[in-house]
Formats: sequence, structure tokens, C-alpha cells
Amino acid sequence: MSQPEAAGRESSRLYVVTGAGPVGWTVAEQLAAAGHRVRILTRSGSGPTHPLVEKIALDVSDAARLCGVFDDATAVFHCIHGSRYDAKVWERELPAAEQSVLAVAGEAGAVVVFPESLYSYSAPEQIMAEDSPRQAQGGKRGVRTALLSARAASATATVSVVAGDFFGPRVRNALAGERMVRPAVAGRQIMVIERADQPHSFTYVPDLAAAMIAAADRPRLWNRVWHAPTGPALTQREMAGAFAQAAGARAPRVTAVPGWALKAMGVFSPDMRGVEETLYQFRRPFVMDSAASQAALGLAPTPLHEAAAATVASWRDQEQ
Repeated sequence: MSQPEAAGRESSRLYVVTGAGPVGWTVAEQLAAAGHRVRILTRSGSGPTHPLVEKIALDVSDAARLCGVFDDATAVFHCIHGSRYDAKVWERELPAAEQSVLAVAGEAGAVVVFPESLYSYSAPEQIMAEDSPRQAQGGKRGVRTALLSARAASATATVSVVAGDFFGPRVRNALAGERMVRPAVAGRQIMVIERADQPHSFTYVPDLAAAMIAAADRPRLWNRVWHAPTGPALTQREMAGAFAQAAGARAPRVTAVPGWALKAMGVFSPDMRGVEETLYQFRRPFVMDSAASQAALGLAPTPLHEAAAATVASWRDQEQ
């Protein structure tokens, strides 16, 4: 994977990261590794431990509490995803937090960089590129569309970097997270959503983080939507097989669970039982193209065997 362009720049640069989930944590790690100061904001005060990382317990939806926190920041990476995987919760929590961050970042002169999903794409049956229509309505898809519209209307400079389903170190509650990695490493059966053999785009979180950092450092790329470097689409069966191969385990038996059975069987956690409205992503090819963004950012996706090996190694470290 290419190193973020920020590497080698002045160590006095300050970046702010909101949220310490897989994306925020990885962005903070990459920035600190490149010698930059990082201020990470979470309600709990969590985040990576590093001499250049300052951890602050703070609710970013409260604009008054952000006063002074963004001062001197080159960029703000807003990586908060909502307390539950639920459209009503997203609608209640996410717009207010984004507007708070945008207002204060604008006053500080910092660009705001967002990780984004494929939910807003309104023609997902086609390959989704940077110029594809993003007008989806209703539920979680509509929330993401509204967030993108609000960013476009903001006076503050923004960049949104779209990713497919996450995988990688620290990714747990995701399609290619613990429900796939844990049984693959153990050589056990894996249950996947709807159809096991439809092409689906998966994005390695360190590649997303690198793209966000690179975009923040290129003003000519601001106020646009870009795609994180993402490798060729894989079926859920192929993704599970990559984890098993990385773990030195036998090829797993993969069983596709129909959407109507998800809640009844209790396959997923409560936060994931709202997955029914996104079943369209698993019934037919759900593929993104990142070629234009890779050219603009000067980045390429990490080879699958390397990404899968790092994911499995991280999983084993967490399990110890």
C-alpha cells in the first residue's frame, strides 16, 4: 500500500480525528506514524496510544465544546458512525454532529474529510463510479444521501471518500468482520447474506484511511466525492476463503442465509438486524470502481493476500 502523501511533511502539523472506530483509529495511527500530531475526540477518550496522539473525551455534537479544539488543525477527519445501525438513530444523531463539526472546522479553516458508504448510490445494479448518481431515498440510504447533500451545501471545504464493505484490523461488527474472520480462522462453517457467489466490493480499512489522508492534503480534490482504493469485487465465498487461506485453515463451508430468515435465526447482533433494507446489495452484483480516484490520489489497493494476512494477524492478537 502506498504511504500517505503526508509522510515526510512537517511534524508540527496537527490533525483532528473524531471517533475511534476502525476508520478513525486507523487514520490516527497512520498520521502519527508519519510524524504528525493527532488530536482524537471520542465520548470515552479512547484511541491509539502514541506519543503524538492526544486523546480527548468530548461529544462532538456539542458545538460549544468544540471551540478551540480545531484551532491550528490542517484537517478534521470525521469518522463517527452512529450509536446503532438504525436509520432513525442515524437521522437523529449524524446530521447534527456533522453540522457542528462543519461549522467549527470552517471557522478554524480546516477541511473536513468523511468516510462514506455506497448506500446513497441510486443505480447500484450498475458499476458504481465517482460520477454515478447518488440520489437514493428512504431509510439508511436516504440518510446518507441527505448527509452528502448537506456537505455539498456547506461553506466549509469537505471531501467524502466512499468505501465498500470494510475489512481489516480492528473491523469486527461488519460483513467481513468477526462473523466471517472468526469461523474462517477456526475452519468452521460461515453463514453469509442472501447469495454467496455474487460479486461484492470489499475495501481494506487501511486503504480507506490512506485515501482520506491523501485527499486532505490536496486542495484541488476538495468538495468532491472520491472512492477509496478497492480491489476487484469478490464473492462472499471468495472473501471467506481468503481469510481461511491466510490463517492456514481449510476452505470453509459457506452457507447463504436468505434475508427473511436473518432475524428469526438470530444470526446477527441486534444492531445488524436492520440489514433487511440493504439486502439488495447481496442479491446481485454490488460493485464499485475506484480507478479514477486511484489515479487522482496516487494510491492503489493493498493486494488481497497481504490485506487478508494482516486482518487475520490482528484478529489473533485481539483474541489473545
